[in-house]
Amino acid sequence: MSLISTLAPWQWALGVVCALLVGLSKTGILGLGILFVPLFALVLPARMSTGALLPLLIVGDAVAVIWYRRHARWEHLLRLLPWALAGIVAGFFALGKIDDHQLRPILGVMILVLLAISVWRDLATRGKAEVPTTWWFAAVAGLLAGATTMMANAAGPIMLLYLLAMKLPKEEFIGTGAWFFAAVNWAKVPFSAGLGLITGQSLLLDATLAGGVLIGAVVGILVANRLPQRLFAVGMQVLTAAAAVLLLF
Repeated sequence: MSLISTLAPWQWALGVVCALLVGLSKTGILGLGILFVPLFALVLPARMSTGALLPLLIVGDAVAVIWYRRHARWEHLLRLLPWALAGIVAGFFALGKIDDHQLRPILGVMILVLLAISVWRDLATRGKAEVPTTWWFAAVAGLLAGATTMMANAAGPIMLLYLLAMKLPKEEFIGTGAWFFAAVNWAKVPFSAGLGLITGQSLLLDATLAGGVLIGAVVGILVANRLPQRLFAVGMQVLTAAAAVLLLF
């Protein structure tokens, strides 16, 4: 019996909603992974959902990269990506030793503390806090993002924190994030396939849901075009905090 034929109507409906949220998160409202990652785990068993979600993320990444390709800040990407790739390898080897139930609360507390420090610095300097330029800041962010995306699909809040600290304009914020996640998600493919998380049946399900990702991506572009910069920045802070709180449970 095929995977698709075993899904109930409510699971199909939830899968479509998740696909729309993936597209929306890639091109307009970064951080919506706090919604679609746990929701997709209701469509499929948790381990299987991780592998099935990855190709949908890659479809969304492709749209975001094409649309925002001229807005990426490559100096940030070049600082982050080598460390993120190292984090993916570390996360792959840690999968058998640390599960996501152990990792998520630690990560949630860490993100809340870092976000609180960031907001406090911004308020104390009346929005004129200096952008962190030390190499270790990018190294820590990259390693954490790589390891957590491999182990728990939870790199979003880490990347949001880094981009918020860089004080990027809205288009550069989304464009830099788009290129980062495109590279990281493609790097995860051989590891996920090797672990049996990506299968022929999961790819067939992805092909069925891919249209929802494309529709969500178009909606995301329209939303991003209409959001003022200040509201966008505050929204990213709120989503980062919400993601961190959800990681605690």
